[in-house]
Amino acid sequence: MFVLAHLSDPHLAPLPQPRWSELMGKRMTGFLHWRRNRHLIHRTDVLARIVADLKANIPDHIAVTGDLVNIALAAEFAPAREWLESLGPPRDVTLVPGNHDAYVRSTAELLQAHWGNYMRGDDGGGFPLLRRRDDVALIGLSSAVPTAALLGTGRLGKAQLRRLAHLLESCCRQGLFRVVLIHHPPRSTSRRYFKRLVDGSQFRAVLAQHGAELVIHGHDHTHSLTYVAGPHRPIPVAGVPSASQIPREHHAGGGYNLYRIDGQPGAWRCEIDARGLAPDGKSVMRVRQFDV
Repeated sequence: MFVLAHLSDPHLAPLPQPRWSELMGKRMTGFLHWRRNRHLIHRTDVLARIVADLKANIPDHIAVTGDLVNIALAAEFAPAREWLESLGPPRDVTLVPGNHDAYVRSTAELLQAHWGNYMRGDDGGGFPLLRRRDDVALIGLSSAVPTAALLGTGRLGKAQLRRLAHLLESCCRQGLFRVVLIHHPPRSTSRRYFKRLVDGSQFRAVLAQHGAELVIHGHDHTHSLTYVAGPHRPIPVAGVPSASQIPREHHAGGGYNLYRIDGQPGAWRCEIDARGLAPDGKSVMRVRQFDV
């Protein structure tokens, strides 16, 4: 059995004090949002409880699906790297970035300089990355692109989608359990139109033609399990909450998923153990359990 842990959207606090020159454009909107609201929602003590529970379950690998930082200030990236290192070395932790990690165009070099070792495939290549661990293929995509103020959309692009199709086919021929990691969900509701994956329909078309055993994502800050079409059977799509969020009205507290993968090609089994902050806010408990 292979145990994959999945957490997302830690939005690491505290936010460093920005220089006025750094608050031009979109960052100003994000900074004001943090000061008014987000700093009350994302808490280091919640994140510490979630990570402690995750480590107590001794996963074989950890997947992190983005939004480590908040407004992508230069000073946010080194502390985020230290947090990644606290989870484990690059061999044991795979990261795909989120829209907050690519908040403005100038962050591309910072992403690679600080987190690059966590975002490379076994061959040293970038996105889409491929990491094989036992009989599990971890296929990481980057939907993180800079956008205008008030937008949280993502995009994969034609080149990444073409390469994804090749990787899915190759891993299928090798008899691997294929897990696709992405920040944005493949399909968003109309309510989240301005935070959607812009080429989500093209992404779903690749999955429908070439298949995958599991897709995991963040972005929506909630536990979710939906399905998209596959060539032979529906493909489960699992989302997780922000790992640092406090419980509040209509929103659960921080959480993560464990995926227990077993079986063989044509007869794979995957149990999803959705875990989250208990009502007392001081412990972590099983929220739901699914077999997919």
